Amino acid sequence: MKYELMGIGAYPAVKVMLGRGEKLTAESGAMVSMKAVDIETTSRGGIMGGLKQKLLGGESFFVNHFTSPNDGGEVVLAPILPGDIQVRELHGETVYLQSGAYLGVVGNLDVDTKWKGWKNFFAGEGFFMLKISGNGTLFYNCFGAMYEVNISSGQTHVVDTGHIVMFDEGLSYAVRTFGGVKSFLFSGEGLVAEFTGSGKLMVQTRNIPGFVSWMAAHLPTKTS
Repeated sequence: MKYELMGIGAYPAVKVMLGRGEKLTAESGAMVSMKAVDIETTSRGGIMGGLKQKLLGGESFFVNHFTSPNDGGEVVLAPILPGDIQVRELHGETVYLQSGAYLGVVGNLDVDTKWKGWKNFFAGEGFFMLKISGNGTLFYNCFGAMYEVNISSGQTHVVDTGHIVMFDEGLSYAVRTFGGVKSFLFSGEGLVAEFTGSGKLMVQTRNIPGFVSWMAAHLPTKTS
């Protein structure tokens, strides 16, 4: 399998070139174009697994499998929102990916919803995480630009929950309010995640709830 990132900037896509018998599993609706591949659509992890990820992970109920019967199969994927696309090679590792950031995988990767307890229910839409582990290639996206934070043991890094894209299994986090009561109510921040441990954290420069709130404030209202 080979890949090529295209249209680098606000509106990227990734071209995945498959060899004989290789399979790309992609989020429903992510396909832009394809060539010389067979297609199969299934529910994600069976009926119950699909419902679990739809309700908790924010992902679509179905996924598409693109298999190349011969060399030369090709699929182009792109996210819905403008932003960045990154690629992560996993070699027996585990990462946690923000719901909605998943584009597709090639290889032996298991994708499951990670539920970290009821405290995170209050972190807002977008903080439910997909647990991805195994051996293979992960294609993922974000809203806005994306940057990497390397956290070492003994360090603490605080991120607004709406800006988290992905983090390594070696990191743990605690969700809390931003500052005291006054800061929580008037700072415009809300809930944050405090990361500790050792590993990589991927952060996006924009967040969907904030963008939706901005749009809502600028929409015309009906007056009587």
